[in-house]
Amino acid sequence: MQTAHLSALEAKHAVLDRRIAEEEHRPMPDTYLVADLKKQKLRVKEEIALAH
Repeated sequence: MQTAHLSALEAKHAVLDRRIAEEEHRPMPDTYLVADLKKQKLRVKEEIALAH
């Protein structure tokens, strides 16, 4: 059974994934923004792994 916290983390992970994809597909992506978003996504992924 998933907790509300785990569901929220998974939703945040999905949002970050979409934001990364959107930024990478722009004509001139902001590489610093992409790197920051990827770091955030990794932190969320690690938190999800700890919650399991």
